[in-house]
Amino acid sequence: MMDSLNKNNAKNRGLQDTKPDAREEEGKEFCPGYQDVDAFVKYGLGAVLLATKASGSLPQAGDEFDFYRSFPGFQEFCEVQGDQLLLCMSQIMRHHSCRSRIRDRDKLTGLEERFDLVVDSNDVILEKVGNLLDEADGVNRSQQPVMPEGFQPPKIVVSSWNRKSSGSGRRSETFRLLQAKNIPRPQLKFKEKIDNSNTPFIAKIFIKPNALKPLPSYFTTKQFRKEKPEDLDVPPALADLIYQQRTQEHIEDMFVHPYQFELDHLTVPDSLLSKTEPQMYKPIEETNCSFVETLEELVALNEKLIEVSEFAVDLEHHSYRSFLGVTCLMQISTREQDFIIDTLALRSEMYILNEAFTNPSIVKVFHGADSDIEWLQRDFGLYVVNLFDTHQASRVLNLARHSLDHLLKHYCGVNSDKRYQLADWRIRPLPDEMALYARSDTHYLLYIYDRMKAQLLDSNNGQTGLLQSVWRKSKDVSLKKYVKPIFTEESYLEVQRKQKRSLNTQQLTAFRLLYAWRDKLARQEDESTGYVLPTHMMIKISEELPKEPQGIIACCNPVPPLVRQQVNELHLLVQEAREMPLLKAEIAIQRRKGLTPVKKPQVTLFGPHDTSRAPECIESHISADELPVKQGVLFSDDDHKSDDFEKIRGLVAPAKITLFEEPETKEIQQSLSVAQVKARRIIESFENPFRMYLPPSGVHVNENAKLDPASKLFEVSKKWKLRSMEQQQRELESAKKRKEEAKQQAKKAAEERQKAKQSYQESLQNVATVRQQAAECAKEDGKKRERDSSEPGESTPKLSKKLKSADKKKLKAPPQESFTPFDYSQSDLKVFSDVKSKDKSQFDPNRQSYDPKKKKTAGGKKSNPGAGNRSMSYLAGTSNRGFRHNWPKR
Repeated sequence: MMDSLNKNNAKNRGLQDTKPDAREEEGKEFCPGYQDVDAFVKYGLGAVLLATKASGSLPQAGDEFDFYRSFPGFQEFCEVQGDQLLLCMSQIMRHHSCRSRIRDRDKLTGLEERFDLVVDSNDVILEKVGNLLDEADGVNRSQQPVMPEGFQPPKIVVSSWNRKSSGSGRRSETFRLLQAKNIPRPQLKFKEKIDNSNTPFIAKIFIKPNALKPLPSYFTTKQFRKEKPEDLDVPPALADLIYQQRTQEHIEDMFVHPYQFELDHLTVPDSLLSKTEPQMYKPIEETNCSFVETLEELVALNEKLIEVSEFAVDLEHHSYRSFLGVTCLMQISTREQDFIIDTLALRSEMYILNEAFTNPSIVKVFHGADSDIEWLQRDFGLYVVNLFDTHQASRVLNLARHSLDHLLKHYCGVNSDKRYQLADWRIRPLPDEMALYARSDTHYLLYIYDRMKAQLLDSNNGQTGLLQSVWRKSKDVSLKKYVKPIFTEESYLEVQRKQKRSLNTQQLTAFRLLYAWRDKLARQEDESTGYVLPTHMMIKISEELPKEPQGIIACCNPVPPLVRQQVNELHLLVQEAREMPLLKAEIAIQRRKGLTPVKKPQVTLFGPHDTSRAPECIESHISADELPVKQGVLFSDDDHKSDDFEKIRGLVAPAKITLFEEPETKEIQQSLSVAQVKARRIIESFENPFRMYLPPSGVHVNENAKLDPASKLFEVSKKWKLRSMEQQQRELESAKKRKEEAKQQAKKAAEERQKAKQSYQESLQNVATVRQQAAECAKEDGKKRERDSSEPGESTPKLSKKLKSADKKKLKAPPQESFTPFDYSQSDLKVFSDVKSKDKSQFDPNRQSYDPKKKKTAGGKKSNPGAGNRSMSYLAGTSNRGFRHNWPKR
């Protein structure tokens, strides 16, 4: 029995051993215990959810956790589980080749170091996960673009906008940003330095070929002008303004379009308005391509272009490492040949092509020439006459899309390769792939021009209306003028409004200071504002207002190089912004402009003149009484308006007749009660019923209409000008009268003051001074007074030292009379005795007193404090209250 059982068990074990082998034959397991990836992911996701749920039921950090921590069992359990978790984390980090000393607890800063290790490990793991997902998605990171020798390979930017979908079932391709980090800056080799000053742009042209109207003298003498020593350090645009002021030239010549007259009188010939057979392009492989990089080759190219009837033009531009931007390449294609011009090397000689570009008999075909026209003017002084823009034609034809990529696909069946659309075109020598991409932009453009011209005629039943509209729109594009970005105190507001962020006064001040710093540094270093400090980083710093420089670095990812260099200066700007008081942004702007913020009246009614539902562009946030009013001026010829008149959004005039109130003086307005103020606000809520006939806030008045004598606008403007001149004349006359009256009154007052002064001086001539009176009193007390021989008892005062010698001569001696001796029998001899009169109890400071009772004290000192100081000491006297009053001693 036992043997049979053993045999059965051996058979069963053999059957069990054969089952795994069968399973392995069917398919290998992805992981021990899991058949495939989906099963493993499903189990792992469930385990993560359970762990997250269990962690949520743990005691919360704080008093609750501290309470449970006081129990030894809970504390031991936490330590054991914590060690297991740290061990698992260390194994995972070691598996991914990261630092795994996470269980080291010897150092005081162990917790912070462990946290940093976890963060670094997560970054490494997530980066590997991203690489694996990219490979699973079909992105081959091993492929490298063609790069010149000595340059670093570029990084791949994977996003939705740089994906190119293919027609087949293959996965999308990714565009590559071809950039060079170590390329020398081409601006350093330019003969003329780039003008980044905060001054208007002035045209570079000095020779005007194919001219119907000669070039203004300002531009012709510009090249032969000698610089003065004081103008050597002045920017070119500012030096031109200084020269214009010195020579008193008209300022309009500096900013006028040089070919304005030629373009206004340009007429399209009938040959360009008639239908022609489209001329097929040559294959790009069979077409000769020439790279122009010397002056001789450029002159030869100009001779070839003059002989053709049309040619296509396109530009390649770079704006990231330059403030204004720089044109790096120009592609020109004729019916037979393609040309690529190195505009960085021939920047100062490109004006030679004006002979072909301004020839009205040659058609210049562009696509989207709005930016190209401005770049040609800014960098080379080139202008285009007789332009045909295929982008404008595409809009007139209402095509599905208006890009050049779509036109190539629609008319030529060519799929354009846009991998190098964002490449750095400053790279020299130019790679073959980039040269091929540049050729393709203009090689097919002349054939597209023929096809679109024929389609415009066919869609309009052979009429030339649509084709003429395209020529007109193209001419308007060629009339565009380049405008240099000018920094003003309110430039930051436009950028801030585009961001649609609500900022307080501190944040808005920080944004304003950072914007000014970025603009100044970008002009100095000739870098774009996006390179110095991108707008989103500037908004982040303004919102956070970091207290330390490290906080500014933390707001920027990646950190721009100039921000890292100037971080201390940025920190000072942020500190200055933090010192501002907190207010709402709208109120702060109104206070900075000098306006008083007024709350909008809440009107519950709705009507034609209800302001509660009016749009913001028409609403006036300020009452009419607070707005500055310029009397008698409807149209101003001044280009530079004052700040006060920029605040006026509509026409504001003082009311002559009021319906609800009478004109009040400033004293009455200041003494209004609370109820009267509320009544005034209610009355101000009613809008002017005639406002509907006034122009809106953004009305545009044509400047030509002001200067045209035949227009009604000119008549109205002249009438208002005459009225304003008459009113100004009256004001000047009244001001003159007021000045004359004020002068007369001042003259009268001065004469009266002079008379009073003279009379006062005359009255003081015969008056004795205080010193003279004191000397006379001293003589009387010492019995040394000399009596007059004629009148006893009277003394002749001495002449003052201040009197002049002439005044002494004027004083005449009194007439002498006969001498009569004084009868002493009739005099009161008690005056000379030491006995005091009892009836005189009043204190006399000039009179001496002697008290026989007061003798010398024990110390031998005299008790009389007034000895020798008769005129300055206060002596003791009898009081009216019946007791003696001791006066202070000296």
